[in-house]
Amino acid sequence: MAAATVNEHLPTPLDATSEPPPLFDGTTRLYINYACPFAQRVWITRNYKGLHDKIKLVPINLQNRPAWYKEKVHHENKVPALEHNGKIIGESLDLIKYVDSNFEGPSLLPDDPAKKEFAEELIAYTDTFNKTVYTSFKGDTVKEAGPAFDHLENVLHKFDDGPFLLGQFSFVDIAYIPFVERFQVFFSAVWNYDITTGRPKLTRWIEELNKIDAYKPTKVDAKVVIESYKARFQAQQ
Repeated sequence: MAAATVNEHLPTPLDATSEPPPLFDGTTRLYINYACPFAQRVWITRNYKGLHDKIKLVPINLQNRPAWYKEKVHHENKVPALEHNGKIIGESLDLIKYVDSNFEGPSLLPDDPAKKEFAEELIAYTDTFNKTVYTSFKGDTVKEAGPAFDHLENVLHKFDDGPFLLGQFSFVDIAYIPFVERFQVFFSAVWNYDITTGRPKLTRWIEELNKIDAYKPTKVDAKVVIESYKARFQAQQ
C-alpha cells in the first residue's frame, strides 16, 4: 500500500533572483517545475514511496531560470533532475526506476515476468502516445488523437486484477497520467470532447488514479494547462 497522506507545504519556485541551495551537501533534492509533466512523474514516485522527508522538492521557475541551475546542477537546464550521492541524474523515466530501486517504500515494479515485459512495451510507447496526441492539435484533432486513447483503452483490458495498466498500480501509470491529465482538460475545454467517452476502462483508470494520495497534490490547475497549451500549440497554427 501507498504511504499515508502527507499534507506537504510546497516551496516557492526559485527564479533568476534566487540563491542556490547548499548544493552537494548530502541532501537529496528533486528539482521540478510544478507544471511540467515530466517532473510530475518523479514527484508522484517520490510521494508514493513516502519519501517526503528523504527527498526535498526544489521547484524551478522555467520561465525565469536561475543561472546557477544550468551552471552547477543540471547542464541540460531541464527538469526533473535528482541530486543524490554527489551526482545529478536526469530523464523522468530513468528517474522513476532510479528512485524506485534506490529508496525505501512500496515497489513500483511488478514481480510477474509477463507484466514486466508488458510494462517495457508500454513505456516504449509513451513517446509515440504523446507525439500522436500533440501532433493532432494541428489537424483534425479528435479524429487523429482517437487511436492513441483507444490504445490505452485496449491495453487496460489486458490484466483483470485491478484498474491500472498492469492491473496493480505501477510505474507505468505514473509515466502516462501527467499527460493524460492535461489532454483530458485541453480536449474538454477546446474541442468540448471527453476523452473517456466510450472508453469505460480509461474512465475507471482516471477515476482510480484520482483517489491516490501521492498523485492528488501534483495535479496541475486546469486553467494553467489550458493557457499554456493554447500558447504553445494554437499560436503555431
